[in-house]
Amino acid sequence: MVDDLARAKVAAARHAVERYVRPGERIALGHGSTANEAIRALAARFPKSPFDCVAASRATEEFARSLGVPVRPLRGDDRFRLMLDGADEVSPSLDLTKGGGGALLREKLLARLSDELVILVDPTKLVSSLGERHRIPLEVVPFARSAVEHAVARRGYRAHLRRSPDGRPFHTDNGNEILDLAPSRPITDPAAEDRALSDLTGVVETGLFVGLARRVVVGYPDGHVEERERPPLPTS
Repeated sequence: MVDDLARAKVAAARHAVERYVRPGERIALGHGSTANEAIRALAARFPKSPFDCVAASRATEEFARSLGVPVRPLRGDDRFRLMLDGADEVSPSLDLTKGGGGALLREKLLARLSDELVILVDPTKLVSSLGERHRIPLEVVPFARSAVEHAVARRGYRAHLRRSPDGRPFHTDNGNEILDLAPSRPITDPAAEDRALSDLTGVVETGLFVGLARRVVVGYPDGHVEERERPPLPTS
């Protein structure tokens, strides 16, 4: 099963790079195993191209540089033609749950600075509603964690403090902690839930990515892919 999922991620990443990346352009890179496959595909397809890249985590920066893909710090006036990233869940409307790797704040910032966010997934990430298979990450200020836990419990969530392998609280690249929220039922209105959770004092960012992905590339173990595009907005 693990090998099947790995092959599916490779198929999605290679397809996206071959179809949507142009040499030398400005690209935002996400975080996680699928984003790493996209970086591998970039390095293989454009070994000498001077890409202008910004990454969503220190781990992604290090991985990209190890393959010869240049990465630089974010600048105040940055805009990106394209962002390549993975997701933990994808709904039929292409809303996402992200943050399983802990880079949700930087990933959301880069997504909002990108003209097009292309999400690369294997078919296990497709769900009918967000919260169906994956907890919803919240990046929180450590001082406020207990207050946020109490507030989200009143909204019907069970909050789990994410921990590092040594048992200590996991810290993001920004020095914050993560609460993984288990909803009592799948989320039917992710936009409203994102607003409500974001409004809680002490919450830095949520793992609900609503209206950001324009396209999702689903890879399969046999190498074929399918693309899903965001449905058009209803007309009045």
